Amino acid sequence: MTDDDRFSGLAGVERVKADAAQRGLRVDVFERPAASSLAEAASLMGIEPGDIVKSLVVKRADGTFLFALVPGGRKISWPKLRAVIGVNKLQLPDAAQALDATGYERGTITPLGSRRDWPVVIDGSIAGRRVAVGAGAHGFSAFVDGDALIAAFDATVADISEPE
Repeated sequence: MTDDDRFSGLAGVERVKADAAQRGLRVDVFERPAASSLAEAASLMGIEPGDIVKSLVVKRADGTFLFALVPGGRKISWPKLRAVIGVNKLQLPDAAQALDATGYERGTITPLGSRRDWPVVIDGSIAGRRVAVGAGAHGFSAFVDGDALIAAFDATVADISEPE
């Protein structure tokens, strides 16, 4: 599944569900109200802030991308992520590049249903937990088992974050 637009024509949430089904991954997508902070979002969903996982698309110097998934309240540790990937330079792409690379707007990005099957690196603290990830559209989240998510993407699991 490396072809561009393998889920073209499907809206974000439907792309997430279709990709999850193809991977044998159970996701529970739900609509949620907008929140003004991580703490408010967690409260609205009845979970801890660390159970909300940010899916960040990261650009390599060669123009390819990867996903870095980190829990709420933490941010990417660039030196740690560079060491795991084995490169000297990584950056966050601008909003247009992220949309082009994934098919998702910022705030909705998830590796599930992405336009391309980019490598996934998941912070080790996500293992063993049920977490909420982006669901491909604003106002939606998806609950997923962290271990199943790791397995579905054959993700690299490493310490790639630090406190915000």
